[in-house]
Amino acid sequence: MRENKKEQLAIIKKQATILGGFVATFWVLEIIDQVFLNNALNRLGIRPRNLIGLRGIILAPFLHGNFAHLISNTIPFLTLGWLVMVQEIKDFWFVTLITMLVGGGGIWVFGATNSVHIGASILIFGYLGFLLFRGYFQRDVRSISLSLLVTFLYGGLVWGVLPADPRISWQGHLFGFIGGFIAARMIGKHNY
Repeated sequence: MRENKKEQLAIIKKQATILGGFVATFWVLEIIDQVFLNNALNRLGIRPRNLIGLRGIILAPFLHGNFAHLISNTIPFLTLGWLVMVQEIKDFWFVTLITMLVGGGGIWVFGATNSVHIGASILIFGYLGFLLFRGYFQRDVRSISLSLLVTFLYGGLVWGVLPADPRISWQGHLFGFIGGFIAARMIGKHNY
């Protein structure tokens, strides 16, 4: 019994370290960008159909337009990110990678010309897509329960994949969500 509690505490500590590392990186970069660089880092985001903009596929989720943007992404990132890794920590890394590639690639191909896309919402919508469809593809009680919980808590976010505000990258939301769906299918069907 003690071994089990120790293992659980070690897993929780590892999860907190991973999520905390991501969020700390978001915040440190935004502080540096706002205080010292006058938002210059944001130019490193995804620039559709521009070769230099490809670097943004990896960098964009770590960059934010301002502190309000970062604050609005922090809690959903922590919550949904943790729910992605609650069954397996390796799921978090896999879903993050697939979401970055599919979400970023989709933005690069279909995003508006002369735009720059940034923000962790690419990952947030990827985690949402993954969690909503995980139960369908894995077909076990834990995964289905988690999908239902996420539907109840965050299901309304799905509307964010539609164009509403020209300042918000709905393409990032849509293709991030699709990336999460693909990751759920890959994990559920092939158990990567």
